[in-house]
Amino acid sequence: MRAVLRFARWHLAPDREPDAEPVTFAMECAVCGARSEARVDFGDVQQWTFRHAGRNSSHHTYREVITRPWRAWTV
Repeated sequence: MRAVLRFARWHLAPDREPDAEPVTFAMECAVCGARSEARVDFGDVQQWTFRHAGRNSSHHTYREVITRPWRAWTV
């Protein structure tokens, strides 16, 4: 077996191709760790946060979780 090594310059950028996965959002409660489902529409996860805070009066701190597809290629 023979190995071929090549140095290449890599680029990395958000994947904006038509077939790219969508950017999704979720919210996570920093108090108890409960997390909303990932959604494309941030308004959906915002509503989850309001419901969770309303049901848990001491849960005031949340984390936004964003999943964004990225693409790497060589030149």
